[in-house]
Amino acid sequence: MGNLKVAGICGSLRGGSYNKKLLNCAGVIISEMGLEMVEVDLKVLNLPLFDADLEGKELPESVKKLKKSVEEAHAVIISSPEYNYSISGVLKNALDWLSRGGKNSLNSKIAVIMGTTPGPFGTVRGQNQLRQILACLNVIVLPQPQIMIPFAETAFSADGSLKDEKTALMLKRLLQSTLDPK
Repeated sequence: MGNLKVAGICGSLRGGSYNKKLLNCAGVIISEMGLEMVEVDLKVLNLPLFDADLEGKELPESVKKLKKSVEEAHAVIISSPEYNYSISGVLKNALDWLSRGGKNSLNSKIAVIMGTTPGPFGTVRGQNQLRQILACLNVIVLPQPQIMIPFAETAFSADGSLKDEKTALMLKRLLQSTLDPK
């Protein structure tokens, strides 16, 4: 499988983000699979809000870095909270930039999506919207298994691993079925 690179994107900027923890859990599994995950840190990138006036000029450096990271990857992993029944604004902004600027950087990529939230419904509504957006951008997302973790504040052990063994196994199965389709 060697040299398969995965870009990991967290849709939360918060320090101590549960979705960052979930992305880190995925990173451990990806490493065990012999693959490389490069985190695309949206907080560090500090992307400007998408603006078609900026798109027509030379793209901002942060946007160039975002697009380059995703274009160099074979697959993308997105871990996002659900805000008001949808995806986070920072993630939507990143997806808008990735799809524009002369090239859809997500075109024909394979994506793994997952999320956790303090609420009781996991990220079911946000993931539905994310799937719709990614389909529009010609991104392939497997329908199963789906990782939507409720009650995020109790989902992780002190070391950052998932407490629930069944959820950890589903995450491993999702990553293996998406990134190692033997």
